[in-house]
Amino acid sequence: MTSVASLIGPELIRVTEEAAIAAAHTMGLGRRTHSDHVAVEAMRRELDRLPMAGRIVIGEGERDEAPMLYVGEELGAGRDDPQALGVDIAVDPLEGTNLCATGDPGAVAILAAAERGGLLYAPDIYMNKLVVGPTAKGRVHLDAPVAENLRNIAKAFDRRVEDLVIVVLDRERHAQLIADIREAGSRVRLIGDGDLSAGIAAAVRGTGIHAVMGIGGAPEGVITAAAMRCLGGEIQARLTPLDERQQSRVAELGSDVDRLYATAELAPGEDIVLSSTAVTGDRLMAGVRFFGGGSRTSTLFMSLPQRIVRFVDTIRQVDPSIPVRF
Repeated sequence: MTSVASLIGPELIRVTEEAAIAAAHTMGLGRRTHSDHVAVEAMRRELDRLPMAGRIVIGEGERDEAPMLYVGEELGAGRDDPQALGVDIAVDPLEGTNLCATGDPGAVAILAAAERGGLLYAPDIYMNKLVVGPTAKGRVHLDAPVAENLRNIAKAFDRRVEDLVIVVLDRERHAQLIADIREAGSRVRLIGDGDLSAGIAAAVRGTGIHAVMGIGGAPEGVITAAAMRCLGGEIQARLTPLDERQQSRVAELGSDVDRLYATAELAPGEDIVLSSTAVTGDRLMAGVRFFGGGSRTSTLFMSLPQRIVRFVDTIRQVDPSIPVRF
């Protein structure tokens, strides 16, 4: 039986690689909107070539806000074929637009795909999130005091609370959260953008990140959940509208702000695949590197049905006459 993983899984690597390369050409230029635009164009072009009937469920926004990769957009070579495999897609063509614009680490091109209904549609509002890897899975709760969660994470890792590193977005809304983490004795790593990438890093041993806490984008929460399904980690989340526009959006959709979403509710699919290519490098992956005859990329690919996680290093030779220097 044809599945998302077998039909287009490996092809998604090329999709995120092309988006990352396009964005990397703009790295450090200070043009965040342009960086996002070229990543979107490259990702959409590659997705439209895949043999699927694709549908964007997490994208750049609603149709009137985004000309491409908008929520509900249909794409893929089989989009007009009733026999083609239906695929739901969640994309962030350039997570960390500010990071790319300034040349700071942590920007990635990322997407997740699943069978129809395999990824929750999340409105473009905020979400309070708690992300841990497999080691601390089942040991934390979003509504528990910060100090209690940190003690339980430390116990899971057989370490002291003082040894933990918790990633938090550097926002005014997190002042109390940051104070609580520090008061408990753990260290805080503040990031300007990219809580999705940080969540994935928390589920990979050796990155030095033990959890991600705080309020970030709801769409990014769904993609994080897809990654946690593949990596064996956990995300707990609750919709958290922060202004009148977001409150109106929640009311319009009839969303429940009291509901605590578990990992499998945000990404319920059983045929989930995810590809993430670094634009600017971090502890998990090296960023795009250019040489005279081409480029080199680092990608993290994962497949839930195949139970695999791959780190893919790709060299593209645009001009084969120029030797590759590793």
